[in-house]
Amino acid sequence: MTYYAFSSLLLKDGWLSPACVGVDAQGTIQYLAQEPPMGPGVVVQAVKGVALPGFQNAHSHAFQYGMAGLAEQHAVGTRDDFWSWREAMYACAETFSPGQTERVATTLYRHLLRNGYTSVVEFHYLHHGPTGQPYANPAEMGERLVAAARTAGIKITLVPVFYQKGDFGRAPQPRQRRFISRTLDDYLRLLDSSRQAVAHYEGAQLGFGVHSLRAVEAADVLATYAQGPPDLPFHLHAAEQTLEVERCQAHLGARPVEWLLENMPLNDRFHLVHCTHMAPDETARLARSGAHVVLCPGTEGNLGDGIFPLVDYAEAGGRWSIGTDSHISLNPLEDLRWLDYGQRLVHRRRNIFADGASVLVEKTFFAGLKAAGRTATDYFALGQPFDAVVYDPDQPLLAQAGPRQLLAAIVYTADPSAVLGTLVDGKWAYRKGEMAAY
Repeated sequence: MTYYAFSSLLLKDGWLSPACVGVDAQGTIQYLAQEPPMGPGVVVQAVKGVALPGFQNAHSHAFQYGMAGLAEQHAVGTRDDFWSWREAMYACAETFSPGQTERVATTLYRHLLRNGYTSVVEFHYLHHGPTGQPYANPAEMGERLVAAARTAGIKITLVPVFYQKGDFGRAPQPRQRRFISRTLDDYLRLLDSSRQAVAHYEGAQLGFGVHSLRAVEAADVLATYAQGPPDLPFHLHAAEQTLEVERCQAHLGARPVEWLLENMPLNDRFHLVHCTHMAPDETARLARSGAHVVLCPGTEGNLGDGIFPLVDYAEAGGRWSIGTDSHISLNPLEDLRWLDYGQRLVHRRRNIFADGASVLVEKTFFAGLKAAGRTATDYFALGQPFDAVVYDPDQPLLAQAGPRQLLAAIVYTADPSAVLGTLVDGKWAYRKGEMAAY
């Protein structure tokens, strides 16, 4: 057994202070109490820090970390928007070899750990070689992502997604050729190969899904879910852009979320990414369906997507996680803040939730676990893996906060400099001052 003694540790019902955690060789919590156990040979590692549950990154495109910050200029007199950014992303995707993918993903995943993430859901569609020809191992690129996660020490859920079309009813363009599985059978073979890829790392799991309604024929969207594994989370993009909504209405006769509500058995296995543009009725119905939304405030702000109707969705009982998507921002606290601040700007008032920090941490933790194909009963509990991010309570803005305000002080003021370290399965995956070379 390995024992850690923290200044405080966050549980759903409040702080445990002080807190001693004992983990076995597999990183599973076997002891959780205020006082350390007594007995010969018991060694406790004292950590002057406050432990929060590790953050769950529910949406990542690792290769896009290779272009973060490089698409922020455009010619005077031209319009720059999501669709022009997408062309820059396609150009980036054309350049990535399997080796480069692994290197960039390793750097990204190490930085995620530095920021307090302990798990990443990799929404993966860069499948094939530069000409569009599948590699000898169809899951070569996915296997490199899993290898990167193993090297970094972060947990990963690999979600190879079905990408078939260029847009609603349109053939793919040449720049999309590395993404394309032309038929459902092609995609299911890729998914089967990806199952072998995750078998190489005990911290890896599998999910599945389709890129979006615009990238897969409607009948094949239905068939993918129906014929896919019945026990895995299902991911897809939906309603990110107004033009996407308009084209969906023209092609399918319904808005994207409306079509999903009418045609698919939405439940808690579904994780719809963005959903920025919904009618009020869609928002309420989606919340009641039990499906989750994955929100990516850093990317959605950077791309000019818009602001998700979080207040209405939450009031209807909706559940949501967060993701870093294009990785323009990697700080989960920044994304939590912008979830809140976006609503403050829209509604022109403060404190959208009575206890915003608690609501944001709880919602994104449990929904993020579901997006990764995992579950938990509390932030920390006997029998659960010990995944945590530890903050420095001596940081000036944290030191002035009492127990009642401590979580809010962390969520609304802290940055990565306050992170003392991140533990995954009971082992330090990152410790301040001991960062691995990049």
